[in-house]
Amino acid sequence: MKNIALALQGAQMLFVAFGALVLMPLLTGLDTNVALFTAGIGTLLFQLITKRQIPIFLASSFAFIAPIMYGVQTWGIPSTMGGLMAAGCVYLILASLIKLRGDNFIKRLLPPVVVGPVIIVIGLGLAPVAVNMALGKSGDGSLVLVDPNTALFISLSALLTTVSVAIFAKGIVKLMPILAGIIVGYSLSLGFGIVDFSPVAAASWIAMPNFVAPEFNWHAIAFMIPVAIAPAVEHIGDILAISNVTGKDFLKKPGLHRTLAGDGVATIAASAFGGPPNTTYSEVTGAVTLTKCFNPVIMTYTAITAIILAFVGKLGALMLTIPVPVMGGIMCLLFGSIAAVGLNSLIKNQVDLSEPRNLCIVGVTLVFGIGGMAFGIGSFSLTGISLCGIVAITMNLLLPMPKEEVTA
Repeated sequence: MKNIALALQGAQMLFVAFGALVLMPLLTGLDTNVALFTAGIGTLLFQLITKRQIPIFLASSFAFIAPIMYGVQTWGIPSTMGGLMAAGCVYLILASLIKLRGDNFIKRLLPPVVVGPVIIVIGLGLAPVAVNMALGKSGDGSLVLVDPNTALFISLSALLTTVSVAIFAKGIVKLMPILAGIIVGYSLSLGFGIVDFSPVAAASWIAMPNFVAPEFNWHAIAFMIPVAIAPAVEHIGDILAISNVTGKDFLKKPGLHRTLAGDGVATIAASAFGGPPNTTYSEVTGAVTLTKCFNPVIMTYTAITAIILAFVGKLGALMLTIPVPVMGGIMCLLFGSIAAVGLNSLIKNQVDLSEPRNLCIVGVTLVFGIGGMAFGIGSFSLTGISLCGIVAITMNLLLPMPKEEVTA
């Protein structure tokens, strides 16, 4: 009976994470069933590395949405997966450095003045894509897929539902604003007759997910490596959050080096199958806070449930029928929220933007990222988030610290 109860709790945790988990592959052109499979595998690997001590679930990382969209359009899915695998290796390098030199090393290399503007660029860089999709167009705005008036009504309804649930809902429902937005937007889309069920009818009940083997392209690798900065730092915040919830210090036991290595190995494994990179899920941490289910075994069952659902072919086909305006409406909040996380990082850590050094780092990073600056030599070029990450880190290392901080 105890195992059945744990399994049901595990399935509930997946339900909480489901909307966010499938949204990422839907936006980036990856397979939702592969994302479910790799979330399950990634969580099990994380548990293995951290000795199953932390009640946490790993799934699709939103910080990688913009880079994956760009990578898939530029080099294709296999090369993008090769780049993501390299990004996973960055986690392992950081984990090794933390093991050797302590976590203060990360704080010196990636202070808030570096991480904050990079996260802001990740969110705001996607703003035009969100608006285009909310208006019923393709992400680049070149195609009109749904009548603009119909699309706007659906997208605003999905957006308002997501906002309302996040703010006004109580209990477990409060943790599922994205899923609620998808349900309302999808229901309205059915009413307007813009949902095509032919892919669901054609799909088998049981089917192998569309796994994609990675290819190694140096351009994609160089582009993806700096992207790992933001989620690696965010990971520390997630581990602190779950530590506070459970009353245990997971930064000490099993240790930040193990948790970061777990994230890295989970991301490498996900990209090996063609899935999105994995990260610790705050929705699930919220559910753990609410339910007080601190047993890590529950997350094992969550992972197993995800793996089983990955082989339900009709589920993946059903996800693909979600119309563009539904996703666009939710993205308007989602990408703005990502930017707000970066802004909050600057405010919470009291980064003084009247100080010329900080102002230069933040200002140049934001304009390069949002303005689409590109540096290139021959066929090699750096642009977007990867360029921002390198520029912010380099400026932070080279620009002299203010005199009062040096004396302090």
